[in-house]
Amino acid sequence: MESLAESFFKGKKVLVTGHTGFKGSWMCQALLMLGADVAGYALEPPTEPSLFQLCGISRHMMAKKGDIRDLGHLNRVFLEAKPDIVIHMAAQPLVRKGYQNPVLTYDTNVMGTVNVLECIRRNLSVRSFLNVTTDKVYCNKEWEWGYRECEELNGHDPYSNSKSCSELVTYSFKESFLKDAGIAVSTARAGNVIGGGDFAADRIVPDCIRSVQERKAVIVRNPHSVRPYQHVIEAVMAYLMIAGKQYEDASCAGSYNVGPDETDCRTTGDLVELFCQKWMEACNEPVEWISQKGGMPEPYEANYLKLDCSKIKKTFGWRPCWNIETAMEKVVEWTNIYFEGGDISGCMERQIKEYFGSFLCTMAARE
Repeated sequence: MESLAESFFKGKKVLVTGHTGFKGSWMCQALLMLGADVAGYALEPPTEPSLFQLCGISRHMMAKKGDIRDLGHLNRVFLEAKPDIVIHMAAQPLVRKGYQNPVLTYDTNVMGTVNVLECIRRNLSVRSFLNVTTDKVYCNKEWEWGYRECEELNGHDPYSNSKSCSELVTYSFKESFLKDAGIAVSTARAGNVIGGGDFAADRIVPDCIRSVQERKAVIVRNPHSVRPYQHVIEAVMAYLMIAGKQYEDASCAGSYNVGPDETDCRTTGDLVELFCQKWMEACNEPVEWISQKGGMPEPYEANYLKLDCSKIKKTFGWRPCWNIETAMEKVVEWTNIYFEGGDISGCMERQIKEYFGSFLCTMAARE
């Protein structure tokens, strides 16, 4: 990771699909700080307000508006950008929206992946491809132990299942076309990410922040659901590590879980309680939350989900750096700067630099 931070990405041409999203914005900010030549392909930001617009990174990259379902347009962007590395993050990312519009969800998450892979097949400038999927790709059996990369892929709901399909599509293209062309291909299955600038509906931390703004209690639908929560920077840096290392050594390519240590697999109720605690400490403003089921039946969501991250730890020496308490402190810090109309880009840069410092200290301690 240290070599990546200091030199690897400098001058590399990196194409990020879904760059206008929450995670995509953090990804582009990190890549720009590492000296990469960044191109993005995505629809308009999915929320209003949006982190992409707030942080102003479009001034420093080639940002192309487009739909990954449009193969012709996407291929023209590939021809223009000539990327060395492609990180595929564009998706319909919400479980509840998958129930509301399953056709759009499958069309975007499956055929969108097909189109990205087809563009890579046609444009052999690419040497490293990473498909960012989700921990929900697994056939969830409500086990108390973490899922490993060899477990069955069969997500239950339309969103999760479409991401399982995206994994299978990636494997097929790799075996049929990309491996023989010398292109390293991996997928990354991350847990739930939190961080400053997430304005999405039906996500618990944005719900907390909206409740603070409106001075209302936080409504929690599934307080006992266990999820692997981590800061968005943690996931982004793991993605960059995979993409960079397999660029240098294709034997590193594969499927990787990216998640926190087991102590940070918390219930949603615990996470909300932590937000309330950190907000009180930072702002001296109490926040309350209540568990409340809606009048209509809720769509199915798994109650228990953990990841076994032994593979990425063994292959790359990667370790989580920020525990859930630190992650929530960074969320509160970002949110206060946003509420005060402060420097969003500066906050993101500072937090990314702080993460680098934590990572290097972690690696040095292991040695």
